[in-house]
Amino acid sequence: MRLGRRSSNVEDRRGGGGKGVALGVGGLLAVAVVVMLLGGDPTQILMQAVQQSQMQTENVDVNDPEQVAQMDFVSSVLGSTEDVWNKLGEGYEYPTLVVYNGMTSTACGTGQSAMGPFYCPLDRKLYLDLGFFKQLEQKLNAPGDFARAYVIAHEVGHHVQTLMGTADKVRSLQSRTSEKEANALSVKMELQADCYSGIWAHHAQDLLEPGDIEEALGAASAVGDDRLTEMAGGTVMPDSFTHGSAAQRNEWFNRGYKDGTLESCDTFAN
Repeated sequence: MRLGRRSSNVEDRRGGGGKGVALGVGGLLAVAVVVMLLGGDPTQILMQAVQQSQMQTENVDVNDPEQVAQMDFVSSVLGSTEDVWNKLGEGYEYPTLVVYNGMTSTACGTGQSAMGPFYCPLDRKLYLDLGFFKQLEQKLNAPGDFARAYVIAHEVGHHVQTLMGTADKVRSLQSRTSEKEANALSVKMELQADCYSGIWAHHAQDLLEPGDIEEALGAASAVGDDRLTEMAGGTVMPDSFTHGSAAQRNEWFNRGYKDGTLESCDTFAN
């Protein structure tokens, strides 16, 4: 994949962990002791100290060549999605991509690297721990720069759903349905985000190199619910799927890539 315009909407929180809070963990523990000596209940303060200690993560070397290259890469991918969606939709609101390591705070709660990349509709930000790229290649067997680009474009797809009002409608429906039906709606949302990432690829031809689309299709398949369940040694149960099967994710990315239109991504009509 060739790199294009870099986005300025990348927020770097790598190595930040729980920093930036007025009192450190030690300070909070000291306050808790004082409160206890005065006859008060230090429970809330102690809980805050525990939460803050959990938020503190090991720093990364932001000047490491690999880290520098990855930040440049994600900035370029985000910039390309901005250009494409800005052309496709008048008044497109750019999301912010937050790059962090370990844990970080979000408007949707605490974000953790174990959750993988995700989008928070409440603050309209994408969250990514760069360590996921290594997992994508080594654990999920989905190597390649365009596999990583697909991941970012998929989360941008969720942002598009938020701007279009789709996300709010689906959440409203999910609150009034059974777990099985709510899961099915979640799958439709995820498959549409896959399709939207395909739309981006369709309109980003100037960045594509031979093999890129195959890398994206490989990544889409690798994160299918059935594949992940099998890797974990579990029993594949389609009614419990929340993201879609490998075949479905592959199919819908391909639809978006081939047609390049929003109309081709109506997963809710299928």
